[in-house]
Amino acid sequence: MEQYYITGLVDGEGSFSVSFSLKRRLKTGIEVRPSFSVSLNERDIETLKKIREYFKVGGIRFSKRDRCYKYEVRSIKDLRRTIIPHFIKYPLQTSKQKDFEAFKKVCEMISKNLHRSRVYLPTIIELAYTMNPSGKRRYKKEKLLKQLSK
Repeated sequence: MEQYYITGLVDGEGSFSVSFSLKRRLKTGIEVRPSFSVSLNERDIETLKKIREYFKVGGIRFSKRDRCYKYEVRSIKDLRRTIIPHFIKYPLQTSKQKDFEAFKKVCEMISKNLHRSRVYLPTIIELAYTMNPSGKRRYKKEKLLKQLSK
């Protein structure tokens, strides 16, 4: 599969996101989960398989919420070694490039374990909430920031 085709497809159907979960067992009380995904209708599942074949990381799953199939990469190692370098070399052309830049910064911070620090976690939260403005979130940014002050 051609590299520019993948970038173009991601410009339209892809997503770079960072989600959060409240976890009491963590020192900060907040788990940070970056994710790269491409969502397509079942009739295009072969395209998702080709993307997975190209990147050689991640998996494909059915999403009940939006009733489509998703190719998804969540491993910070795979994101940093495979996904991020691809989009540096073959840049996105839409406003999704801004999401990618924020995503890249978050992944760099996570790789340095800064997501485990009450000092740096607010920066990660702020960056994450600049991404995918139309996306659905489980927690409001204010709730997460308040959790850190406990």
